[in-house]
Order: sequence, then structure tokens, then C-alpha cells
Amino acid sequence: MTVEPEIVPDTQYRGLVGALPPYPRALASLARFDRPIGWQLLFWPGAWGVALAKGAIDRWDLILWLALGSIAMRGAGCVYNDIIDRDLDRQVARTRSRPLASGAVSLNAAWIWLAALCLIGLVVLLQLHPYAAIVALVSLAPVAAYPFMKRITWWPQAWLGIVFSWAALVGWSEITGSLAPPDGLSGLLLYAGSICWVIGYDTIYALQDVEDDALVGVRSSARALGKAVRPGVAGFYALAIALWGTAFWHLRPDPLALAALLPAALHFVWQVATLTPADGANALHRFRSNRYAGLLIFLACLVVGQTSF
Repeated sequence: MTVEPEIVPDTQYRGLVGALPPYPRALASLARFDRPIGWQLLFWPGAWGVALAKGAIDRWDLILWLALGSIAMRGAGCVYNDIIDRDLDRQVARTRSRPLASGAVSLNAAWIWLAALCLIGLVVLLQLHPYAAIVALVSLAPVAAYPFMKRITWWPQAWLGIVFSWAALVGWSEITGSLAPPDGLSGLLLYAGSICWVIGYDTIYALQDVEDDALVGVRSSARALGKAVRPGVAGFYALAIALWGTAFWHLRPDPLALAALLPAALHFVWQVATLTPADGANALHRFRSNRYAGLLIFLACLVVGQTSF
């Protein structure tokens, strides 16, 4: 007899978060501190931007600041998203245990927690030069709009890509001082490739909720692609590699620069080849493996950035 995989709940109390008293644990869970994959995926594009702009060694402190900012702002984004989506979350099996949806945290407390996380983000913002700080502030508009995208478009994953890739622009502009072509072209291409990467991995993530999303009317790229989800994800990953390769070539027109992306490309091939769309646990595992994809791309940016002309 085949046993259907159990839906993985969105909130799981594990590690240090699981050891906290009940209320602090609920606040930590509201910010998804128990699920570090989110801030890791937000962080990597920023680290890529710093590395490709030749700043990974001299500005290692900036990478650490970007990591702190990713933790705080991803947490703030999750709190804001849950405030907006609290009624929808109660209707989806994977999300009904979230602190706001379940009543473990009140709406007023969620707003206060959001403000506190934003203050941490402000501290990180103050470490940036004015140009990069302005670039970072511009991201607030798409961040605020994101929770509503699933109600008005079949491709909220594309909007998430715009938001979750923004750190690439911040990291690049902090090192180089500009995003204007031609000097800023590689940074812009890096950002565009990251958007495609995010669409790919978040489509995989959305496979867990296809049935519930259909019941409550939530739209997603996973639903839009339907049976073509595997070739669809493969296409977005291929476009990401192409855009990153173009960014590398602009800095260093050498086939060896393109070869730096081969490990990441092979990782994407593995993800798509082993993806089972109907298996939520399988999809979650492939989604989470993108933390390693981010590392592989960082190493590629580091090599190309340090050896570019």
C-alpha cells in the first residue's frame, strides 16, 4: 500500500526556536527563524553582487552586514505577509498553524514585532553609502506589494523574484557606486538572472500547496504551469544561467569564466531531473537544496570577480 506523504506544516518548532518559552517561540516562528532557508535565499544575491564586483575579500564585513539584514528583513517580510494573509492562511493545511492564523500572536503584537525587525534593518541600511542605501530603500515598494500578487496574477513568483533578488543590486552598487550601464551592466544581469532563479525554486515550493490554492483561489506559477511544471522550471533555470553567463562574459570574455557556472548548472539539472511534482516532501527537499545552489553561484562570482580585467 502506498502512503501519501504528509503535508509538511509551515511552522515547526525545532532547534533553538523549539527551546524557547511559548510566546517568544511564537514570535520567532512568525519571523520564520525556525526556517533559515528563507533568509539564506534572500542573502545569497547580495553576496553575489559583492563578490562579482571584486569586493568579497576587501569588504567581507559588508557580506556579514548583508547577512544580518537578510535575517531581519526576511523576518519582517514574513510578519507582514502573515498579517495580510492571516485569513487565507487559516484555510490552507500547511499554513493554518502559523502564529497569527492560529491566534498564538495577536495582530497588534505582530505589528510591534514588525517594527522591531525593521529597526534592525535600519541599522544595516546605515552601514551603506548613500547610493546603495537609496537602492535598498526603493525595494520597499515591491516588498509591500508582494502579498497581494497571489490575488491578482498567476505569477506571484515573478514578483517574489524582483523582491528576493534585490540585494544583488545593493551589493553591486555598494562596491561599484553605480548601476548605470556599461559599468553596471553585469550587476543588472546578475539581478535578472536571480529573478529567474527565484521563479524556478519558488515554483517548486508552490507545488506543496497546489490543491489548497485551487480551493481558496490563490494563484501561483505551479498552478499556471500545470503538467508542464518540470520543463517550466528547467526553462527558468536555463535562462538564469544564460543571464549570469552574460554578466560574467561582460567582465571577463573568457570561456573559463563561463565554466565557473557549470557546478550550479549541474545542480539545477539534478533538481529538475529528480523533481516529483505530486510529492510535497520531494518538492520541499529540492526547494531547500537551493541554499547550496546559492553557494555555488557565490563561488563562481568570487572567482570571476577576483580574476576579471
